[in-house]
Amino acid sequence: MLVVDYIIGSVLILFSIIMIFVVILQEGNTQGVGVVTGGADTFLSKNKARTVNSKLARWTKVLAIGFALLVVAINVVDRFMH
Repeated sequence: MLVVDYIIGSVLILFSIIMIFVVILQEGNTQGVGVVTGGADTFLSKNKARTVNSKLARWTKVLAIGFALLVVAINVVDRFMH
């Protein structure tokens, strides 16, 4: 294997670990459950959670695109370098 394969593979593993953590940090989509269980969310807590969740969702998309591009890069390097 080439050094480039090891570098891209290491970055791919790093991307996948970070993506796992970002997905785990996201809250579930449980709208309206607070009404059923008796807990009501305040307006401020809803907006705060949405901004954090939207940032995490955006990072998930960025990491997924980066992951896909790295997989394509590994295939291109394998195809043309070997």
